[in-house]
Amino acid sequence: MDLRARVAELMPRAKEELAELVAIRSVADPRQFPPEECDRAAAWVLEHFAALGFADARLARTSDGSNAVVGSRPCARADAPTVLLYAHYDVQPPLDDTAWETPPFELTEKGGRWYGRGTADCKGNILMHLLALRALGEDVPVNLKLVVEGSEEQGTGGLEAFVVENPDLLRADTILVCDTGNAAVGRPASTVSLRGMVNVVVTVEALASEVHSGMFGGAAPDALAALVAMLATLRDADGNTTIEGLDTAGRWEGEPYPPEQFRGDAGLLEGVRLLGDGTVSDMLWARPCVTVLGVDCPPVVGSAAAIVPRTAARLNLRIPPGLAPDVAEKTLTAHLHDAAPWGVHVTVEVEATGSPFRATIDGPAYQAMGAAMAEAYGTPMVTLGQGGSIPLCNVFTDTYPDAEIILMGVEEPQALIHAPNESVDPTEISAMALTEALFLQRYAAASS
Repeated sequence: MDLRARVAELMPRAKEELAELVAIRSVADPRQFPPEECDRAAAWVLEHFAALGFADARLARTSDGSNAVVGSRPCARADAPTVLLYAHYDVQPPLDDTAWETPPFELTEKGGRWYGRGTADCKGNILMHLLALRALGEDVPVNLKLVVEGSEEQGTGGLEAFVVENPDLLRADTILVCDTGNAAVGRPASTVSLRGMVNVVVTVEALASEVHSGMFGGAAPDALAALVAMLATLRDADGNTTIEGLDTAGRWEGEPYPPEQFRGDAGLLEGVRLLGDGTVSDMLWARPCVTVLGVDCPPVVGSAAAIVPRTAARLNLRIPPGLAPDVAEKTLTAHLHDAAPWGVHVTVEVEATGSPFRATIDGPAYQAMGAAMAEAYGTPMVTLGQGGSIPLCNVFTDTYPDAEIILMGVEEPQALIHAPNESVDPTEISAMALTEALFLQRYAAASS
């Protein structure tokens, strides 16, 4: 039986197993879900990969308290290359349960897609690995290593520290970081660029306490109004990010993101304009972008006729390759201080930073992946950027400078990762599993 037919035969089992995994509420935040849920997910992953020849598979506790599943599966050929397979079993919280059209932790088929938290990000990629290896059976022609982590969505850096502390354990010639996806269903892609990020909390103080807005308003400064004025300086009238000192004219040279497709993927309401003076790809993958993630202020219901004395906002600055996070942090901090009106007191606390990433695309593994995707999908592989950050990629690059790092996976814009109603197209799981199996064969042949 050929690989394509074998993958198709295995898909019903893959659906059943993905349903089992989605039912485990593995949000790595004990404030929201019991930590035992992540333990269950780790045990599930361990059991299923051990059954596929990763005889030494084990749980490795990382510095943030999460468990990573690590293991290896050697092949008979002495000079075969080594490929590291990566995914993560932790998921984002479901957010607003009422916004889900199906139960968030119950795999539900609807309109040809499989819905549920983690179906795409990233439990679908775990099933992709299992499906590819089952399709190959005993004929896996490379040495395999495995790491499936349990705290990627929390950004607490457990696996990053583990890699640095255990460099030989995960050392490989090629690393498949399976936590991204394709340009669209049926349009295969490798992600070659990731934006880094700087998260800060800016706090504004103007008064010792609340005071009556009628008795003091007009002369007493309003901390919330000051913060709003500061935030307004972060974008111009066209929506371009305008942080003094940051280059906002970058251009994306890879696969374009058609504006009408983006409007649909992002769910823009009728009449709402796209932001910026560049292309969609420029704005997403080649330029810095600042987003206001949250603001501390009185809610409309329950607010009083009082001047707000103190407020804060949480900001997320995404930065393209070529811009160092420490430079971006200093620039953003200086901009916020300079933009503060009326002499209000401003403090900026750095919450987290991450470096951008750019993959090399001229090695044998990348060429083998391109050929595998073209065969699996019947159309050429394209290159994409990714607005999100995966700090682990930079750790891999620093720790294994000779390794090729390929970002791929079952996600695509309709998957709505991190949002209510996350889903995966099952044809993406089968096609990417076939891609992975073909890649392992082609890469081994190219390395012989």
